[in-house]
Amino acid sequence: MLSALWYSMTMTAQTVSDSTDIFFKHLEIDQVIVTGLTGDSKLRDMAAPVNIVSHKDLLSVSSTNIIDAVAHQPGVSQISTGSGISKPVIRGLGYNRLIVVNDGIRQEGQQWGDEHGIEIDGQDIGSVEIQKGPASLMYGSDAMAGVLIFHRPPFAPLNEMAANISSEYQTNNGLLGYSVNVGGNKENIVWDLRYSGKHAHAYKNPVNGYVPNSQFREQAFSALLGIIRDWGHSHLKFSYFNLVPSIIEGEGHEHEHEGEEAHEGEHEHEEEHGHQTVDNVKTYGHGLPYQRVNHYKVVWDNSIRLGNGNLKAIVGYQQNQRKEFEESADEYSLYFQQHTLNYDMRYQIELPKNWKVATGINGMYQRSLNKGEEFLIPAYNLFDFGIFATADKRIGKVHLTGGVRLDTRKLHSEALAEDGELRFNDFTRHFTGVTGSIGGVWHVTDRFNLRLNLSRGFRAPNMSELGSNGIHHGTHRYEIGNRDLDPEFSWQADLGADFSSEYFSAQVSLFANRISNYIYARRISDAQLSTLRPTLGHLQDKNLHSSSLDTYLFDAGDARLLGFEAQVDVHPIHCLHFNNTFSYVDARQLHQPADKKYLPMTPAPRWLSDLKYEITHSGRIFNNTYVAFGIDCNLKQSHVYLADGTETPTPAYTLLHLSAGTDIMIGGKRRVSLYLNADNLTNKAYQNHLSRLKYVELDNGTQHNSVYNMGRNITLKLVIPLSWEL
Repeated sequence: MLSALWYSMTMTAQTVSDSTDIFFKHLEIDQVIVTGLTGDSKLRDMAAPVNIVSHKDLLSVSSTNIIDAVAHQPGVSQISTGSGISKPVIRGLGYNRLIVVNDGIRQEGQQWGDEHGIEIDGQDIGSVEIQKGPASLMYGSDAMAGVLIFHRPPFAPLNEMAANISSEYQTNNGLLGYSVNVGGNKENIVWDLRYSGKHAHAYKNPVNGYVPNSQFREQAFSALLGIIRDWGHSHLKFSYFNLVPSIIEGEGHEHEHEGEEAHEGEHEHEEEHGHQTVDNVKTYGHGLPYQRVNHYKVVWDNSIRLGNGNLKAIVGYQQNQRKEFEESADEYSLYFQQHTLNYDMRYQIELPKNWKVATGINGMYQRSLNKGEEFLIPAYNLFDFGIFATADKRIGKVHLTGGVRLDTRKLHSEALAEDGELRFNDFTRHFTGVTGSIGGVWHVTDRFNLRLNLSRGFRAPNMSELGSNGIHHGTHRYEIGNRDLDPEFSWQADLGADFSSEYFSAQVSLFANRISNYIYARRISDAQLSTLRPTLGHLQDKNLHSSSLDTYLFDAGDARLLGFEAQVDVHPIHCLHFNNTFSYVDARQLHQPADKKYLPMTPAPRWLSDLKYEITHSGRIFNNTYVAFGIDCNLKQSHVYLADGTETPTPAYTLLHLSAGTDIMIGGKRRVSLYLNADNLTNKAYQNHLSRLKYVELDNGTQHNSVYNMGRNITLKLVIPLSWEL
């Protein structure tokens, strides 16, 4: 959600060496533009912690999706389901407690589900902005943990046409990725086209071998047409994203480590029904069960200069289709179709005496439909509206920011009767929240800054938490909503300091977060269900009693999260960098017994270390050449939600990585870029604490019956840039 200035500044930011976070580049920090409370702001003036992931950073890491690519940043984690699906987590909070912004609007794709990923083409991302802490002032409900903002790549230079061809291959799961992009800028009439694809067969590890039904396929297309003038810009973009991930249910092939001849007939039977076997784990076709996700999006982005200010107006439409195929590849059982209309209008102006002020409205209308034969949540309508005002002022070496916002959300659930019994109730809920933020940055010296911010966040319950009544296959449980839930509110304090010099850079960010009405799912017995039934409304007894899964009810309590991120980069000589980051969060439910006092899905303490040697920056043939060695150390996570066997402790593990990259120059221009990554060099058998497959039983004939993360994986990336004058 940046003006045309962003595109020129992005080009500047991307010329910075990717040896460390842009935040620590003392000579460049004033040039990095981010999304501040009052519009485009310099990174060094942000009171709340922000990280920037440049395009070079995205290219230089190995990943299977865009969330995987940014999960190496301090304070950022991912809830993963195999190699194809990842959900972002910021400081221990995920799902509907953070917002993903892409193409200037919040991404809406039923992110409440455990097995639901982010429908974004990673090849169409120029940089990523990570805002930590409540960002409700700018985005409204759900931004309690923070915001991930995905910025598009810059346009082609004036009167030029540019193309980009990229491909990659990963050895572990045979991932084949490719992207073709072409765009132009004729007298500031800009256009851009991109097509991307990705195919992967089952991945493997030293414990499970190949994990059956872990393959996925991804395709994406986007087209943009726009105009840039002195008065501002106007862009219209259409995008389509398709993901087909197979679902790992734990029905592994029990004969994987035995001879295959004795089971030939069994193989034939399984292949007829779409199940994966030893013989077909390396195929790229999907098995059963699987999902098919389609996401369509149209965004009209406008920025108009009015006097000393800027009027921004964005309207977007999204349609998310999610189908789940269980018994047959020709007939879906679950089918969610979601329509979302986003709107955002704000005016930003610079006033005398170093004042900047912004005010605006934004929100969305959403319509969700059930078109399958199975049901989990009711069809519903949602209307969301927010109005805000923010300001910042510079007083000497102090930069102050703050603001206030009012949000209102209306949710209406539609009744549904099935076989003569009421499955979903007809009800309406209204939620209102007032949020605010105040903070400041003290530029003690040109090299040393202190930051302090206090903010209040707000999140309305989603329809899954309010109205669920069915089997949630992503969590392997029967879920019941609670329509009496109140919204979550949080108070968060952030304290940070950063220092940068020619040979040393450091940053530390501490946070304390107190959440009231924290919503969670708790297991209930049949006796408890009978007692609670009068307060829950009508439930379909037949469907409930026919389920052999445990029953979970959404409830609320209080929670608090404490933690910090620390980063140190030592560069004794220009070409050598030793970068270390450490992240820690302690997340607890208050007033709970010992087995329930920790919040589930809390990331383990993590230490990341990289030693990078930059060989050359000005070679005639090889340019920007580097080699790097990395360590990813996840400490033991013993702070787990033990009740009902929901979680188990996860032992510590350490992964080793090796990477290298270079640009190949011909005629003084970059013609090819090559990147090589070797992840998990020792082929370590490990389970990430946030991997959902940690609790999936896999019958593969070994003593280890749960699914482990990916083993050794070598990735080769090739990027070919082309350009012509128009």
